[in-house]
Amino acid sequence: MLNKALIEDVLQAALETGGDFSEVFVEDRYTNHMVLQNSRLEKNLSGRDFGVGIRVFLGLQSVYAYTNDFTREGLLKAAHTAAQAIQGKKDGKTTIIPLLKESVSMLHPIKIMPTEAAKSRKLAVMRNANDIIRNYDSEIVQAIVNLIDEEQNVLIANSEGKFVEDKRVRSRMSMVSIASNGTDMQTGFYGPGAYQGFEFIENLDLNHYAKESARIAKTMLHADPAPSGKFPVIIDNEFGGVIFHEACGHSLEATSVAKNASVFANKLGEKVASDLVTYIDDGTLENEWGSLNIDDEGEKSRKNVLIEDGILKGYMIDKLNGRRMGMESTGSSRRQSYRFAPTSRMTNTYIAPGKSTPEEIIADTEYGIYAKYMGGGSVNPGTGDFNFAINEAYLVKNGKIEKPIRGATLIGNGAKTILDIDRVGNNLGHGAGMCGSSSGSLPVNVGQPMVRVSEITVGGKEA
Repeated sequence: MLNKALIEDVLQAALETGGDFSEVFVEDRYTNHMVLQNSRLEKNLSGRDFGVGIRVFLGLQSVYAYTNDFTREGLLKAAHTAAQAIQGKKDGKTTIIPLLKESVSMLHPIKIMPTEAAKSRKLAVMRNANDIIRNYDSEIVQAIVNLIDEEQNVLIANSEGKFVEDKRVRSRMSMVSIASNGTDMQTGFYGPGAYQGFEFIENLDLNHYAKESARIAKTMLHADPAPSGKFPVIIDNEFGGVIFHEACGHSLEATSVAKNASVFANKLGEKVASDLVTYIDDGTLENEWGSLNIDDEGEKSRKNVLIEDGILKGYMIDKLNGRRMGMESTGSSRRQSYRFAPTSRMTNTYIAPGKSTPEEIIADTEYGIYAKYMGGGSVNPGTGDFNFAINEAYLVKNGKIEKPIRGATLIGNGAKTILDIDRVGNNLGHGAGMCGSSSGSLPVNVGQPMVRVSEITVGGKEA
């Protein structure tokens, strides 16, 4: 992508004012986004983005600059600009270690590169999903199908001699169904994604995903208002894991831990969750949406056990925050693009499966709420306080799922909620999503088996 000699010159130039570490991140990205709405192709955009980010450290100081001028002059100018913000001792400047190229283990096989599949093939799959949704029921009044795929080529080099290149390929298709009875409207959503090429899109079980999207919309159209109060809550697998991603996962990133802005700071070795909970972030899961071969600092992706049997075992750590914490990187550094400096972020984060079956968990619940599909929400990582919508919910009475309810929200605290998990199922599943934080928006998986929380505050419409 850039020749080694030029990169070495840029790395050295970035250290001219006394910095002790410099890094170059080169990105060449191809993206495609198609939207089918009202049975018509409303969006069909493709593009290419190329740029270079340059970062300099001096102790705990960090400066970041980026450019899409990849001439020698443009790159050296960006390096000089970054260096000028570092106030070190020029007479003691660091000399870089000569770059040595590393090999990358390709953990996620790709069969059909997105650019190799004609848009007509992609559109055919989208039309199939659209037809399944619209033919599901007369109350389905609209279908929206999004298809996104990308190929991201990166080169990462630093003053410690690292030189590594990687190719990342992702594909995702989301299906939105809107149901109406003339006076009310409800929405259903399903958005599977993977670290794969077009083979993922072409092999999607649309009879499952598209129909589920439509079924959710129709079911919620006829749901009763949710009750409010404090209840046991059963949260189903797959995207149900979003609540712990937001309420616990972000608080385990060094981005907040290193600044003591996390409820989990300084608690290694302490009990922070139910004995039933083992919480893992694993970027090596084959072809999963949030997976990586290497992170955005060039470190190998790995499996990080964060909580084991309720005990806090570790954090997700990037290079800069590792300096602050006196700890090594865990291969957890990520960024949206060359326009962002990297920091610690999640990949595929999930609660490990337990021994209970979903049927046993439901049968063991006298009265409560069953959250089949979670929606979006918000959390304060410093306190862990959260508020999440439930996209599809039901009342549970006497060990049986009863009527659907809508308008339910879960209100609580992540650190308390993870302690209050009293049942963990054996049906681990993952759901694809996008996560926003200080280094931009990134593809992540959230996952869990069915879990039951002994008590959460549920916001609804009835007293």
